[in-house]
Amino acid sequence: MAAGALAGAGLALLVRVFVQPRPGVAATLARIDAGRRSADPMTASGVDDGGGVSAIEQARFNLGSRFEAEAAARGWSFERVRSDLAIMNRPFAIHLGTKVLLALGALVWMPSMLALLALLGSSLGTASSTALTLAAVVLAFFLPDMTLRKEADARRRDFRHVVGSFLDLVAMNLAGGRGLPEALMAASTVGDHWAMARIRQALSNARVVGITPWEGVAGLGRDLGIDELRDLASALALAGDEGAKIRLSLMARAESMRRKELADVEGQAGEKSQSMLVAQLLICAAFLLFLAYPAASQIMSS
Repeated sequence: MAAGALAGAGLALLVRVFVQPRPGVAATLARIDAGRRSADPMTASGVDDGGGVSAIEQARFNLGSRFEAEAAARGWSFERVRSDLAIMNRPFAIHLGTKVLLALGALVWMPSMLALLALLGSSLGTASSTALTLAAVVLAFFLPDMTLRKEADARRRDFRHVVGSFLDLVAMNLAGGRGLPEALMAASTVGDHWAMARIRQALSNARVVGITPWEGVAGLGRDLGIDELRDLASALALAGDEGAKIRLSLMARAESMRRKELADVEGQAGEKSQSMLVAQLLICAAFLLFLAYPAASQIMSS
């Protein structure tokens, strides 16, 4: 019954995937937006120096592109995953292809291991084998998302650190007599860090498209999921439209970001210290148990 239900669910899923839906306005706009994101140029930090693409990479891209098109046709946006992929400078299609291939690999690998255990005389039963296989497939499917989220959080912390330095550079250029757009571009050209490259690319794209630099910074903050960039864009828009004094505000904002970053670092150090304390207590308990075991065994044997 479980095997029949699983086969029926798979057949229904295949029919739902391959039957073309009637897209609405929201689904059509989502597909256009997905195509625009897929056409975004890669930054210098994301360029592959190797020559050529392997067959596995091509298979991941083709499979992921098909699933991305189907998801866009149904209006599925995956905003959080796209934001994490944007900060990591990775295509959404390859990420989807990785998820599907890992799930298929787990669907083949787990029954093979269970069949090998059954040949060795350690059968787990049909229900347990089915449950383990489904759990392995689900874990393999969501494992890239969990790994991506952890890596993206680390990259966002690195980006926030660079934003604080970027604000100081903008304030220095404003103090030197530059205008706000020129100060932003001049500050972004200092250094070859990947975060500076992303800011520089956003400012250059804003100039080409014909929008203001702070609108480009706001768009970068939305794409990468960094609230500090959107707040910075609001302050820059106020300075550009209303003529407000921005230099002291940028310096204060940079100092606030550094204090917040320092507090986060101190909190992480405290967590690691607590983890080390727990590990030391466990080692001491194990050592005391090792010392007391001979005496306890003699008392129990007598």
